[in-house]
Amino acid sequence: MTRQSISFTTPNDDWLKAQVKSKEYTSKSDVVNDLIRKARAQQSEIEWIRAKLATAEQSGFTDMTREEILAQSKEELRQNGEL
Repeated sequence: MTRQSISFTTPNDDWLKAQVKSKEYTSKSDVVNDLIRKARAQQSEIEWIRAKLATAEQSGFTDMTREEILAQSKEELRQNGEL
């Protein structure tokens, strides 16, 4: 694992210390690594949503009813093993 030296504002340092003091984390490094993992996961989700939105925008309009769209979506999820 690489080591880095970073500076925190006083409120952020106090918050990090409180997280360690609560025994949820063993060190400030653990807190920072967890925050980075969560931010990366969130970024992946945002990229997935943006890709889905771009695909939807490019597909244009439909004459399908809400019920037909829902049924089609559920079928696609079933086929992909997501439902």
